[in-house]
Amino acid sequence: MVEAGAWWMLPAAPAVLLGFVVLAVAGDAALDARSAGRPVTPVGVLRPFLAVPRALLAQPRRMPAPDGLLWRVGVMTVPVAAVLSTLVVPFGNHVVADLSVGVVWFNAMEVLTWAGLWLAGWGPNAAFSLIGGYRFLAQGLAYELPLMFALISAATGAQSLRVTDIAGAQHDLWFAVWMPFAFVAYLAGVLAFSFLGPFAYPAGRDIADGVLGETSGVDRLLLQAGRWLWLAAGAAMAVPLFLGGGAGPGLPAWAWSLVKTSLVLALLVWVLRRLPVVRADRYVELAWVVLLPLSIAQALVPAVVGLDS
Repeated sequence: MVEAGAWWMLPAAPAVLLGFVVLAVAGDAALDARSAGRPVTPVGVLRPFLAVPRALLAQPRRMPAPDGLLWRVGVMTVPVAAVLSTLVVPFGNHVVADLSVGVVWFNAMEVLTWAGLWLAGWGPNAAFSLIGGYRFLAQGLAYELPLMFALISAATGAQSLRVTDIAGAQHDLWFAVWMPFAFVAYLAGVLAFSFLGPFAYPAGRDIADGVLGETSGVDRLLLQAGRWLWLAAGAAMAVPLFLGGGAGPGLPAWAWSLVKTSLVLALLVWVLRRLPVVRADRYVELAWVVLLPLSIAQALVPAVVGLDS
Protein backbone atom coordinates (compact mmCIF):
# COMPACT_ATOMS: atom_id res chain seq x y z
CA MET A 1 0.00 0.00 0.00
CA VAL A 2 1.59 3.28 -1.10
CA GLU A 3 1.09 6.26 1.16
CA ALA A 4 0.98 9.30 -1.12
CA GLY A 5 0.74 12.94 -0.17
CA ALA A 6 1.70 12.51 3.50
CA TRP A 7 2.42 15.98 4.89
CA TRP A 8 5.58 14.88 6.65
CA MET A 9 7.09 13.74 3.33
CA LEU A 10 7.31 17.32 2.03
CA PRO A 11 10.26 18.26 4.28
CA ALA A 12 11.48 14.66 4.62
CA ALA A 13 12.18 14.06 0.91
CA PRO A 14 14.52 17.08 0.47
CA ALA A 15 16.18 16.25 3.80
CA VAL A 16 16.89 12.67 2.68
CA LEU A 17 18.16 13.97 -0.66
CA LEU A 18 20.47 16.41 1.12
CA GLY A 19 21.75 13.58 3.30
CA PHE A 20 22.67 11.57 0.21
CA VAL A 21 24.45 14.64 -1.19
CA VAL A 22 26.55 14.90 1.96
CA LEU A 23 27.49 11.22 1.65
CA ALA A 24 28.33 11.60 -2.05
CA VAL A 25 30.52 14.69 -1.57
CA ALA A 26 32.30 13.10 1.40
CA GLY A 27 32.90 9.91 -0.59
CA ASP A 28 34.20 11.90 -3.55
CA ALA A 29 36.60 13.77 -1.25
CA ALA A 30 37.85 10.47 0.17
CA LEU A 31 38.45 9.05 -3.32
CA ASP A 32 40.20 12.27 -4.31
CA ALA A 33 42.55 11.94 -1.33
CA ARG A 34 43.30 8.31 -2.18
CA SER A 35 44.01 9.07 -5.84
CA ALA A 36 46.39 11.86 -4.78
CA GLY A 37 48.23 9.53 -2.40
CA ARG A 38 47.07 11.40 0.71
CA PRO A 39 45.72 9.63 3.79
CA VAL A 40 41.94 9.69 4.14
CA THR A 41 41.29 11.76 7.27
CA PRO A 42 38.12 13.32 8.70
CA VAL A 43 39.50 16.78 7.91
CA GLY A 44 40.13 15.80 4.31
CA VAL A 45 36.66 14.31 3.93
CA LEU A 46 35.07 17.43 5.41
CA ARG A 47 37.19 19.84 3.36
CA PRO A 48 34.46 20.55 0.73
CA PHE A 49 32.02 21.47 3.51
CA LEU A 50 34.56 23.68 5.29
CA ALA A 51 34.79 25.76 2.10
CA VAL A 52 31.08 26.63 2.24
CA PRO A 53 31.38 29.49 4.79
CA ARG A 54 34.21 31.07 2.78
CA ALA A 55 32.14 30.88 -0.39
CA LEU A 56 29.17 32.53 1.32
CA LEU A 57 31.36 35.43 2.41
CA ALA A 58 33.14 35.78 -0.93
CA GLN A 59 32.67 39.00 -2.85
CA PRO A 60 30.41 38.38 -5.89
CA ARG A 61 32.10 38.59 -9.26
CA ARG A 62 30.79 41.38 -11.47
CA MET A 63 30.87 41.27 -15.26
CA PRO A 64 30.21 44.11 -17.71
CA ALA A 65 26.58 44.17 -18.90
CA PRO A 66 25.41 40.81 -17.51
CA ASP A 67 21.79 39.70 -17.81
CA GLY A 68 21.34 39.44 -14.06
CA LEU A 69 17.77 38.14 -14.09
CA LEU A 70 18.40 35.28 -16.52
CA TRP A 71 21.67 34.47 -14.77
CA ARG A 72 19.98 34.18 -11.36
CA VAL A 73 17.02 32.21 -12.73
CA GLY A 74 19.37 29.75 -14.43
CA VAL A 75 21.49 29.27 -11.31
CA MET A 76 18.42 28.60 -9.15
CA THR A 77 16.73 26.32 -11.67
CA VAL A 78 19.32 23.54 -11.41
CA PRO A 79 18.98 22.72 -7.67
CA VAL A 80 15.25 23.47 -7.57
CA ALA A 81 14.54 21.11 -10.49
CA ALA A 82 16.60 18.39 -8.78
CA VAL A 83 14.55 18.67 -5.58
CA LEU A 84 11.25 18.76 -7.49
CA SER A 85 12.21 15.60 -9.37
CA THR A 86 12.15 13.61 -6.12
CA LEU A 87 8.47 14.35 -5.50
CA VAL A 88 7.58 11.22 -7.51
CA VAL A 89 10.36 9.00 -6.13
CA PRO A 90 8.99 6.48 -3.60
CA PHE A 91 11.01 5.60 -0.51
CA GLY A 92 9.55 2.27 0.42
CA ASN A 93 5.80 2.76 0.64
CA HIS A 94 5.97 6.53 0.97
CA VAL A 95 5.93 9.09 -1.83
CA VAL A 96 5.10 12.78 -1.89
CA ALA A 97 3.15 12.75 -5.17
CA ASP A 98 2.17 9.42 -6.72
CA LEU A 99 1.51 10.93 -10.14
CA SER A 100 0.11 8.80 -12.95
CA VAL A 101 2.82 10.33 -15.17
CA GLY A 102 5.64 10.21 -12.64
CA VAL A 103 8.26 9.15 -15.18
CA VAL A 104 7.32 12.09 -17.40
CA TRP A 105 7.56 14.45 -14.41
CA PHE A 106 11.06 13.25 -13.57
CA ASN A 107 12.20 13.61 -17.18
CA ALA A 108 10.61 17.07 -17.44
CA MET A 109 12.52 18.29 -14.37
CA GLU A 110 15.73 16.93 -15.86
CA VAL A 111 15.06 18.72 -19.17
CA LEU A 112 14.39 21.91 -17.18
CA THR A 113 18.02 21.71 -16.11
CA TRP A 114 18.97 22.22 -19.75
CA ALA A 115 17.33 25.65 -19.71
CA GLY A 116 18.82 26.47 -16.32
CA LEU A 117 22.39 25.67 -17.30
CA TRP A 118 22.14 27.42 -20.63
CA LEU A 119 20.83 30.55 -18.89
CA ALA A 120 23.62 30.25 -16.31
CA GLY A 121 26.08 30.21 -19.20
CA TRP A 122 24.39 33.04 -21.10
CA GLY A 123 23.69 35.40 -18.20
CA PRO A 124 27.24 36.46 -17.22
CA ASN A 125 27.95 37.86 -20.72
CA ALA A 126 31.30 36.03 -20.78
CA ALA A 127 32.76 33.88 -23.55
CA PHE A 128 33.88 30.83 -21.56
CA SER A 129 30.67 30.68 -19.59
CA LEU A 130 28.62 30.81 -22.80
CA ILE A 131 30.76 28.06 -24.36
CA GLY A 132 30.07 25.91 -21.29
CA GLY A 133 26.34 26.43 -21.71
CA TYR A 134 26.46 25.42 -25.37
CA ARG A 135 28.58 22.41 -24.49
CA PHE A 136 25.83 21.21 -22.18
CA LEU A 137 23.24 21.62 -24.94
CA ALA A 138 25.37 19.57 -27.34
CA GLN A 139 25.95 16.95 -24.66
CA GLY A 140 22.27 16.95 -23.76
CA LEU A 141 21.13 16.31 -27.31
CA ALA A 142 23.33 13.21 -27.30
CA TYR A 143 22.44 11.71 -23.91
CA GLU A 144 18.74 12.61 -23.77
CA LEU A 145 17.37 10.13 -26.31
CA PRO A 146 19.17 7.07 -24.86
CA LEU A 147 18.02 8.24 -21.41
CA MET A 148 14.43 8.64 -22.57
CA PHE A 149 14.40 5.18 -24.14
CA ALA A 150 15.79 3.79 -20.87
CA LEU A 151 12.87 5.38 -19.02
CA ILE A 152 10.48 4.10 -21.70
CA SER A 153 11.86 0.57 -21.27
CA ALA A 154 11.04 0.57 -17.56
CA ALA A 155 7.61 2.12 -18.14
CA THR A 156 6.83 -0.38 -20.90
CA GLY A 157 7.86 -3.29 -18.70
CA ALA A 158 5.34 -2.17 -16.08
CA GLN A 159 2.83 -0.87 -18.66
CA SER A 160 2.55 2.30 -16.58
CA LEU A 161 4.15 5.72 -16.21
CA ARG A 162 3.48 5.70 -12.45
CA VAL A 163 6.77 5.18 -10.61
CA THR A 164 5.19 3.11 -7.83
CA ASP A 165 3.63 0.80 -10.43
CA ILE A 166 7.04 0.30 -12.04
CA ALA A 167 8.56 -0.63 -8.68
CA GLY A 168 5.66 -3.00 -7.95
CA ALA A 169 5.98 -4.74 -11.32
CA GLN A 170 9.43 -6.07 -10.33
CA HIS A 171 8.34 -8.45 -7.58
CA ASP A 172 9.53 -11.45 -9.64
CA LEU A 173 12.61 -10.02 -11.37
CA TRP A 174 14.31 -6.63 -11.28
CA PHE A 175 14.26 -4.72 -14.54
CA ALA A 176 18.03 -4.21 -14.21
CA VAL A 177 18.42 -7.96 -14.77
CA TRP A 178 16.47 -8.30 -18.00
CA MET A 179 16.95 -4.70 -19.19
CA PRO A 180 20.69 -4.29 -18.45
CA PHE A 181 21.45 -1.85 -21.24
CA ALA A 182 18.55 0.40 -20.21
CA PHE A 183 19.94 0.41 -16.67
CA VAL A 184 23.44 1.32 -17.86
CA ALA A 185 22.09 3.99 -20.24
CA TYR A 186 20.06 5.48 -17.39
CA LEU A 187 23.08 5.65 -15.06
CA ALA A 188 25.12 7.30 -17.84
CA GLY A 189 22.29 9.80 -18.24
CA VAL A 190 22.42 10.55 -14.51
CA LEU A 191 26.11 11.44 -14.75
CA ALA A 192 25.37 13.50 -17.88
CA PHE A 193 22.58 15.68 -16.48
CA SER A 194 24.66 16.12 -13.31
CA PHE A 195 27.57 17.20 -15.59
CA LEU A 196 30.00 15.33 -13.35
CA GLY A 197 32.85 12.91 -14.00
CA PRO A 198 33.15 11.90 -17.68
CA PHE A 199 30.37 14.39 -18.54
CA ALA A 200 31.93 17.43 -16.82
CA TYR A 201 32.79 18.95 -20.23
CA PRO A 202 30.45 21.99 -19.75
CA ALA A 203 32.52 22.91 -16.69
CA GLY A 204 35.87 21.97 -18.22
CA ARG A 205 39.16 23.38 -17.03
CA ASP A 206 40.11 24.20 -20.61
CA ILE A 207 37.44 26.95 -20.54
CA ALA A 208 38.10 28.14 -16.98
CA ASP A 209 35.28 26.03 -15.46
CA GLY A 210 32.78 26.99 -18.17
CA VAL A 211 29.27 27.48 -16.73
CA LEU A 212 30.81 27.71 -13.25
CA GLY A 213 33.62 30.06 -14.22
CA GLU A 214 31.94 33.42 -13.63
CA THR A 215 29.89 32.39 -10.59
CA SER A 216 30.98 33.04 -7.03
CA GLY A 217 29.57 32.97 -3.54
CA VAL A 218 25.98 31.76 -3.22
CA ASP A 219 25.54 31.40 -6.99
CA ARG A 220 28.47 29.01 -7.28
CA LEU A 221 27.27 27.03 -4.27
CA LEU A 222 23.82 26.67 -5.83
CA LEU A 223 25.20 25.36 -9.10
CA GLN A 224 27.60 22.98 -7.38
CA ALA A 225 24.85 21.81 -5.04
CA GLY A 226 22.57 21.33 -8.06
CA ARG A 227 25.07 18.94 -9.64
CA TRP A 228 25.22 16.73 -6.55
CA LEU A 229 21.49 17.00 -5.88
CA TRP A 230 20.84 15.68 -9.38
CA LEU A 231 23.33 12.85 -8.86
CA ALA A 232 21.53 11.84 -5.65
CA ALA A 233 18.08 12.26 -7.24
CA GLY A 234 19.13 10.11 -10.20
CA ALA A 235 20.44 7.41 -7.87
CA ALA A 236 17.18 7.45 -5.89
CA MET A 237 15.09 7.18 -9.08
CA ALA A 238 17.14 4.20 -10.28
CA VAL A 239 15.83 2.13 -7.35
CA PRO A 240 12.11 2.07 -8.28
CA LEU A 241 12.85 2.05 -12.01
CA PHE A 242 15.29 -0.86 -12.16
CA LEU A 243 16.01 -2.32 -8.70
CA GLY A 244 12.59 -3.27 -7.37
CA GLY A 245 11.98 -0.24 -5.18
CA GLY A 246 11.77 -1.05 -1.48
CA ALA A 247 11.33 -4.80 -1.98
CA GLY A 248 13.70 -6.97 0.04
CA PRO A 249 13.87 -9.41 2.95
CA GLY A 250 14.20 -8.57 6.61
CA LEU A 251 14.18 -4.76 6.48
CA PRO A 252 11.31 -2.29 6.13
CA ALA A 253 10.63 -1.10 2.57
CA TRP A 254 11.91 2.42 3.28
CA ALA A 255 15.18 0.98 4.63
CA TRP A 256 15.71 -1.09 1.50
CA SER A 257 15.12 2.02 -0.61
CA LEU A 258 17.79 3.87 1.34
CA VAL A 259 20.25 0.97 1.12
CA LYS A 260 19.79 0.51 -2.62
CA THR A 261 20.04 4.27 -3.25
CA SER A 262 23.27 4.41 -1.23
CA LEU A 263 24.77 1.57 -3.27
CA VAL A 264 23.81 3.17 -6.62
CA LEU A 265 25.16 6.52 -5.44
CA ALA A 266 28.43 4.90 -4.33
CA LEU A 267 28.76 3.29 -7.78
CA LEU A 268 28.18 6.64 -9.51
CA VAL A 269 30.73 8.44 -7.32
CA TRP A 270 33.27 5.70 -8.01
CA VAL A 271 32.64 5.88 -11.77
CA LEU A 272 32.95 9.66 -11.95
CA ARG A 273 36.40 9.34 -10.40
CA ARG A 274 37.52 6.49 -12.66
CA LEU A 275 36.55 7.71 -16.13
CA PRO A 276 38.13 10.68 -17.95
CA VAL A 277 36.14 13.62 -19.27
CA VAL A 278 34.63 12.88 -22.69
CA ARG A 279 34.55 15.62 -25.32
CA ALA A 280 31.00 16.38 -26.44
CA ASP A 281 31.76 15.84 -30.16
CA ARG A 282 33.12 12.36 -29.47
CA TYR A 283 30.24 11.44 -27.20
CA VAL A 284 27.71 12.69 -29.76
CA GLU A 285 29.06 10.26 -32.34
CA LEU A 286 29.01 7.37 -29.86
CA ALA A 287 25.48 8.23 -28.71
CA TRP A 288 23.91 8.51 -32.14
CA VAL A 289 25.73 5.60 -33.78
CA VAL A 290 25.86 3.08 -30.92
CA LEU A 291 23.86 4.03 -27.82
CA LEU A 292 20.65 5.17 -29.50
CA PRO A 293 20.13 2.05 -31.68
CA LEU A 294 20.88 -0.18 -28.68
CA SER A 295 18.47 1.84 -26.53
CA ILE A 296 15.70 1.43 -29.10
CA ALA A 297 16.40 -2.30 -29.33
CA GLN A 298 16.28 -2.55 -25.53
CA ALA A 299 12.95 -0.72 -25.44
CA LEU A 300 11.52 -3.26 -27.89
CA VAL A 301 12.24 -6.14 -25.50
CA PRO A 302 9.59 -5.28 -22.86
CA ALA A 303 7.22 -4.23 -25.67
CA VAL A 304 7.43 -7.70 -27.25
CA VAL A 305 7.16 -9.39 -23.85
CA GLY A 306 4.06 -7.31 -23.13
CA LEU A 307 2.46 -8.42 -26.41
CA ASP A 308 3.03 -12.07 -25.57
CA SER A 309 1.61 -11.81 -22.05
